Amino acid sequence: MAVAELTTPTWTKQGLGSSHLSYLSARTSSCRRLSFRPLRRTHSSRISCSVNQTAQAPAAVETEVPKSNKPDCFGVFCLTYDLKAEEETKSWKKLINVAVSGAAGMISNHLLFKLASGQVFGPDQPIALKLLGSERSFQALEGVAMELEDSLFPLLREVQISIDPYEVFQDVEWALLIGAKPRGPGMERAGLLDINGQIFAEQGKALNAVASRNVKVIVVGNPCNTNALICLKNAPDIPAKNFHALTRLDENRAKCQLALKAGVFYDKVSNVTIWGNHSTTQVPDFLNAKINGLPVKEVITDHKWLEEEFTEKVQKRGGVLIQKWGRSSAASTAVSIVDAIKSLVTPTPEGDWFSSGVYTDGNPYGIAEGIVFSMPCRSKGDGDYELVKDVIFDDYLLKRITKTEAELLAEKRCVAHLIGGGVAYCDLPEDTMLPGEM
Repeated sequence: MAVAELTTPTWTKQGLGSSHLSYLSARTSSCRRLSFRPLRRTHSSRISCSVNQTAQAPAAVETEVPKSNKPDCFGVFCLTYDLKAEEETKSWKKLINVAVSGAAGMISNHLLFKLASGQVFGPDQPIALKLLGSERSFQALEGVAMELEDSLFPLLREVQISIDPYEVFQDVEWALLIGAKPRGPGMERAGLLDINGQIFAEQGKALNAVASRNVKVIVVGNPCNTNALICLKNAPDIPAKNFHALTRLDENRAKCQLALKAGVFYDKVSNVTIWGNHSTTQVPDFLNAKINGLPVKEVITDHKWLEEEFTEKVQKRGGVLIQKWGRSSAASTAVSIVDAIKSLVTPTPEGDWFSSGVYTDGNPYGIAEGIVFSMPCRSKGDGDYELVKDVIFDDYLLKRITKTEAELLAEKRCVAHLIGGGVAYCDLPEDTMLPGEM
């Protein structure tokens, strides 16, 4: 995944018409006509912080840049993207703004084209993409924007690229936070939590300052549960319920393994829950899951396989993929992000549910409050969700839920300095390395 380095920019967003795609860039390019205007303010986003320090709020910096006139349109958009007069646009919905961090990375390379094509929000939903990259990935980000331009998506009305989250998150209704630093050789997990935590603390502040008050946030960058917690704690004006940590890929992996074992296609598998952390302590729940409407344990009678091989396969699937392919999952992660969004914007099928890492305050399961924990959810298709109450537990399931809960509580203590909890104290029970951290 691309590292979400955040540095002070030298430009700001332009007013854009809805009939053409525009690129906003802080650099000159031989094949782009670019425009600039003075900034009212920008934000320094480099924060230096260790696990025993308290993060400081970003300082405002005044920056002046030259003015120039922005052309009304350029290239193909002058000829083919002025669709105002066409009949089909009369039935289109209001434009939505979607931000993606780590936008030059492999996951985004799969995801962005699904978003732009209408596969995610629907064939009548015009979209503006706000792409956040880093200083070192900016040229690649320009290449991504060029590919989006060359794809001629009628629904894609605007593309903005920046290295400043305060620019990218302006008025967004969805924020897909993919960019994070991978764990390097010799790095302790506590160090990864601190480094990535600083990124997500800054992004939480930016969302709080400029995003829509009802923005939906999906955190993908690992460790995603605790990064989501940091982000929401730094965005107090946005409902905590609006923040999600991506565990849908784990759910999809669990459905695949159950389908293979039962000899059915995956669409016959339902009611699968991933409980807890996106780590090797996660709990794929086969007790409540169903195959062809029947409890999994009635269809798959090899209960030892369920408790041992199935659980371990799901927990370690990402690591095995890295060993086979030499890189972490990208396409399947992008698909799972799409699935996670669709689960919130379309009604959940009757009797089914989906997994998402959400804030635990008020949960009906007795799980500790104040953490982001993957649990079963249902949605009416309005972007919101409710926790499922009609689930059952046994000693096996409860024991494993307790273990993943303890890990998330330990991670919370490790990032206390980033969530207003005072001095951090790292006592992680074990190093449950996430797939893709190395």
